[in-house]
Amino acid sequence: MNREKTEQEIREDLRKQFAALYGDAEGVRFFFAPGRVNLIGEHTDYNGGHVFPCALTIGTYAAARKREDDKIRFFSMNGKGNTFTEYRTDDLEPAGKSGWTMYPLGVVWAFAGRGMKLPSGFEMVIYGNIPGGSGLSSSASLEVLTGFVLKSLYGFSVDGVTLAQIGQYSENHYNGMNCGIMDQFASAMGKKDHAIFLDTADLSYTYAPVVLDGMKIVITNSKVKHQLTDSGYNDRRRSCEEALAELQKVVDIRALGDLTPERFEEVKSAIADEDRRRKAKHAVYENARTVRAVEALKEGDIPAFGRLMNESHVSLRDDYDVSCPEVDILAEEAWKIPGVLGARITGGGFGGCTVAIVRNEAVAEYQQTLSRVYRERTGIEAEFYVVDIGDGPREIV
Repeated sequence: MNREKTEQEIREDLRKQFAALYGDAEGVRFFFAPGRVNLIGEHTDYNGGHVFPCALTIGTYAAARKREDDKIRFFSMNGKGNTFTEYRTDDLEPAGKSGWTMYPLGVVWAFAGRGMKLPSGFEMVIYGNIPGGSGLSSSASLEVLTGFVLKSLYGFSVDGVTLAQIGQYSENHYNGMNCGIMDQFASAMGKKDHAIFLDTADLSYTYAPVVLDGMKIVITNSKVKHQLTDSGYNDRRRSCEEALAELQKVVDIRALGDLTPERFEEVKSAIADEDRRRKAKHAVYENARTVRAVEALKEGDIPAFGRLMNESHVSLRDDYDVSCPEVDILAEEAWKIPGVLGARITGGGFGGCTVAIVRNEAVAEYQQTLSRVYRERTGIEAEFYVVDIGDGPREIV
């Protein structure tokens, strides 16, 4: 396995690439924003419910510098070929644009929409060490990174919550992905060794210490990403909105997250379509699971937390229909391994990763067993990341 580069090695690689592209690296500044993993609370963030994500120590790095003219230049060291993309500060509309630069450019556009127009352009080189298609929020990491770069280079007064809101708005309205705010919030507001218990109805939040004595958080990458991702996500959000409208005819709620499971069972017949009813059920029950899981964590009851993770996966598989055969294998086989307290799909779904809590002495067996079974059943080599919980965005000096 290749050794992971240190932050200073990544910084030096960025500096060299920046100088090669733009002539020199004088005055360049370096930045980082993390990816995230959600421990529990999936597809609740756009349903007025609770989520429980944490920032990771992997993410997206940038070398950036202001320009004197109106040009905006992007280059990714993760891409193929030595080409960069150029825009102008007065040409930010999404029409005719495509590719990964839509994410940072959308943030520039959203800043301008809030009255923070750039007085000049900038040039940026990025490098990410979040595995592509893993569901660990490389897009949100890039959005928050860009917002933090703009704040730092131009002196805009924006806090972490605002950075998250700008990132979500740009992804919704510039990129056409109707995501909730969880991914951007976790990246912008991350705190080392803590997860964020966020109420997406009003953005109130608390930090909960993640104390896993003798245990590790292990992310397993299925290495698959099914094509349904964007359309399937938007379809499910629309189903929840339609179910909410039907429920609001019989009960006074603002969001599905306002309902307890017990109250949902009393009024669910107001939802005419069985598929919509299952989607709404997941949103309601997952919210309740998340609240209980955080209570269990605070009480030091990690086995209870793990059981709720397992229940979350079953609901995402059976009610919300966002899992897939490959990820189901990873979760269901993990449940059979002694020392695994819980495992579930994480992220938007249709592929990507599972997240598991594994006792230290079982981590090696977990990786060996899952790797073998997954290869035998799918022909794919899974990837494993034993992760640490990190801070939010920052400048690297």
